Amino acid sequence: MFLTKDNKIKWKWLGVGAAVTAGLVALGILWFDKPLYLFLRNFDCGLFRVFDVVFAAKIWLLVSAVVLVVFYIKKAWSVPPRIRNARNHISVAVIMKDFWNKVRNSYAVFVLSSVLAASAVAGVLKVLIGRARPVFFEALDMTGFFPPSFEWAFNSMPSGHTVATFAGLVMLGLLAPRVKWFTWTLAIVVGISRVCVGAHWPSDVILGAFIGMAMADLVKALLKRHGADIIK
Repeated sequence: MFLTKDNKIKWKWLGVGAAVTAGLVALGILWFDKPLYLFLRNFDCGLFRVFDVVFAAKIWLLVSAVVLVVFYIKKAWSVPPRIRNARNHISVAVIMKDFWNKVRNSYAVFVLSSVLAASAVAGVLKVLIGRARPVFFEALDMTGFFPPSFEWAFNSMPSGHTVATFAGLVMLGLLAPRVKWFTWTLAIVVGISRVCVGAHWPSDVILGAFIGMAMADLVKALLKRHGADIIK
């Protein structure tokens, strides 16, 4: 969305997207969060409970890391035995460089980097914003912000599942445009599901979606332009 075909960030559009997102988040907090939340709660279902587990940030990171290691092992095993045996006494730095050279163009690196970067940003914002989760609204008719907070109950904004899912699925769409319609649609459904199950406010999801999309674009631009220089 914010990336050109030659992997350059469209900073103007990124700024516009940030401004629109900020406006929607403000409107959500002041106006539509409560009515939209109550409406979407009617669509809670078992599938969305599965999404709660499958699309968690830690699952994204774990699966991406496992795929990355498997990809590297497959690549390394394709090297002739004579060369593999000669590497028994090489340094850690050389091993890391060899690892990076083999995996830096894999989908797993892009997805893992995107989800990791987006989740880090979201984690900081959760603490600084300190928004009470909707459970307080349903149980006590209470809403509000209590920053800074490391407590789960006051880490509603942004939605971590939405951040990770948009970072991962938008990245997959960027790498494989033919399936972009599916991955991006799935990301939207997962985001909506976070409201349906009562875990987040709509504005939490809106902010999370923007962070995930933006970080996917930024990470792809960085890795495509400077990936070869990250480990020299």
